[in-house]
Amino acid sequence: MKDTSIKILKAIVFVDVLLIVISITFGSKVWLYNTQIGFISATLVVFASMLSYRRMINTSIANGVGEIDDSKDVIDKLDDPHDLYSEDVVQEEENFADVVKEEKAKQKQNRRSLGQTLKDSKAAFSLYRLGAYGLLVLGFMYLNRHELLHIPSYIIALSLPPLIIVVILLTQKDTSQKENHIED
Repeated sequence: MKDTSIKILKAIVFVDVLLIVISITFGSKVWLYNTQIGFISATLVVFASMLSYRRMINTSIANGVGEIDDSKDVIDKLDDPHDLYSEDVVQEEENFADVVKEEKAKQKQNRRSLGQTLKDSKAAFSLYRLGAYGLLVLGFMYLNRHELLHIPSYIIALSLPPLIIVVILLTQKDTSQKENHIED
């Protein structure tokens, strides 16, 4: 994963330098301000999101949340999710009231507490992400207040960091699939 992070960082720096050169060459200082504020704030938002989700996943793994039940084949789970056609199950006649009580008890066991929900929502309310979004809003307000806001260059700069990351991750996925296919 570190190799991917380095690739992403190199690509972002390269595109930022290219964006600076294009803004100075073909545009004006207004373009430069808009592209840099938009690009840097969008990059911070993306990196903060990646960092907070990575930490959330690592803590979930450490706590054992989301363990996989391998007792049943994946195809069987898709074909028969409620285990209606299982050979091991013996049909027993049960009282309807008992079945309802059992199902309610199962639902109470599966209910999540407020603490568990807050642990899982830490990525959404991460200080990194909130700070990055705050900088994004402050940058927009600064450009707007000083009448420097040029919407097309700002929107283009905002869209570049997520696009760069998606392209890098997709190309990495394609190359890893090709390598796995060659090994088979």
